[in-house]
Amino acid sequence: MYDPKFDAGLWLSSVVDNSGDAILSKTLDGVITSWNAGAEKLFGFSASEAIGQPITLIIPEDRLHEEAEIIGKLRAGERVDRFETVRRRSDGEPVHIEVTISPVRNAEGEIIGASKIARDIGERLRHAEDQRLLVREMHHRIKNLLSIVQGLVSVGRRRADDVDDFADNLSSRIIALGAAQQLVLGLPGEERSGAALSELIGAVLEPYRDEGQITVAQCDAPVGAGASTSLALLMHELATNAVKYGALSNSDGLLQVDISMTQGNVTIAWRECGGTFDNGDQGFGTELMRAAMRGLGGTIEQAWRDGERVVTICLARDHLTR
Repeated sequence: MYDPKFDAGLWLSSVVDNSGDAILSKTLDGVITSWNAGAEKLFGFSASEAIGQPITLIIPEDRLHEEAEIIGKLRAGERVDRFETVRRRSDGEPVHIEVTISPVRNAEGEIIGASKIARDIGERLRHAEDQRLLVREMHHRIKNLLSIVQGLVSVGRRRADDVDDFADNLSSRIIALGAAQQLVLGLPGEERSGAALSELIGAVLEPYRDEGQITVAQCDAPVGAGASTSLALLMHELATNAVKYGALSNSDGLLQVDISMTQGNVTIAWRECGGTFDNGDQGFGTELMRAAMRGLGGTIEQAWRDGERVVTICLARDHLTR
C-alpha cells in the first residue's frame, strides 16, 4: 500500500548515495554538480573536492576529445550507453571504466545537464588479457608439441625395425615427454615455476629403476618449461640406448648420472658400466639427439674409459631455465 509519507526524492537520494557505482552529474558546460560515495572511491576525490570543478578533473589529456563528442550527443538528446574509456584518479593513475551517460531535463523538458554512472572494469580487462595470453601460450605449446611429435614420427620411422617397434618407441618417448612436462608445469590447479634438474632426469628414468641399477645425483638447478622438452628427449634417448646396448641391457650394468655446476654452466656426466655399446654411434647420430642439443644450446661428447661409457653434456644455466 502506498504510504503518503513516502518521499521518493529522499529514497532516490539514498539509493544514489549508497550505490557501489560512481554516480555523478554535470552541467552541459561540464561542471560537476553531484558526486556520490562510489565516485569518491573510484576516482579518489571527495565530494567537496569535485563538486563545482570541471569534469576535465578526471579526464586525461589524450581523452579530452571524448568530452566534446559526449556533450554533442547529450545536446541532441542522445544517451551514451556502456562506453568504455579511461579516466584519471586523484593520484594521477589511470582507471578503466564503463560509463553510461544520460541527458538530464528540467520541468520544461530542456536538457540542462547529464548524469553519469561509471564502473571500474580494470579487473575485467586484466582477466581478459590473462585469457588472451593463456590462449596464445596454448597455441604456442600445441604448435610446438605437434612439431615435436612429427619429428619423433619421422625419426622413429627411419630407425624402427617394424611397426610394433616403431609404435613402442614412439609411445615411450611421448610418455617421457609427458612426465617431464607434468613435473615442470604441474597438474591443473597447481602452481609451479619449474622443476629441479635431478627431478626431471629422475622422472624420465623412472620406468627403468626396477633393478636398482640407476643413481642420479641431487641438483636443484631449475629447469624451465621450454628446456624441459629438449632435455626429456635427450635423457630418454640416452636411456633407450642404455637399455638396448649399454648398462641397462643386462642385470650387472650400472648407470650413474653425476651433475656439477659452475656459475654459468651445468655439466651432466652420464656414466654407464657393463654395456656392449655396439650401436652407440648410431644412437648419437640420430637427428633427435642433435635437435635436442640445439634446443638446449649446449654441447655433448662421448668417450669410453676403462670399460665405462661417459657422455658429457654441458649446458648454459640461462638456457636451462627457459
